[in-house]
Amino acid sequence: MRSLTDATTDQAPADPAATDDMLATQPIGYWSGLAHAAVTQHLRDAMARIDVTQPQYWVLNRVDGGPVAPSREEVVLQLTPLADGPHEIARVIDQLLHRGWLRVDAGQRLQLTDAGEAARVRLRELVTELRAVVHKGVSDEEYVAALKVLRTMVANVADNGGS
Repeated sequence: MRSLTDATTDQAPADPAATDDMLATQPIGYWSGLAHAAVTQHLRDAMARIDVTQPQYWVLNRVDGGPVAPSREEVVLQLTPLADGPHEIARVIDQLLHRGWLRVDAGQRLQLTDAGEAARVRLRELVTELRAVVHKGVSDEEYVAALKVLRTMVANVADNGGS
């Protein structure tokens, strides 16, 4: 069992008005959850204005994202942990097939159509613009540092079996 750090900081209740000198006492779950909800809503609202969903973007990227075209089952298996439910990715694949953005080849592999690739490129541009809004005032170094901290916290919990 790993030992805890010598200095333990008291956990204060979540406080959206916490001053900078109070942030070390704030719960990570509250702030990471708040950030997740705000960023996800921002992305999904912008995508909805062009009749696309975030999971559709995930699927388009996954189908485009490897040396070998994936099967439906591979895409579902890889993306379901990110989705809002166990059937969402399968439904999204069906939507994209119906929309004509995906096709199934003779080997039962998913391929982007020309329209699907055009949509993926448009969405990539949109997401890049949205990223700039989310990252305003945050340097790449600060962003990397924040992600390293979050990655360490995830590993700490995983290493301790969630206890």
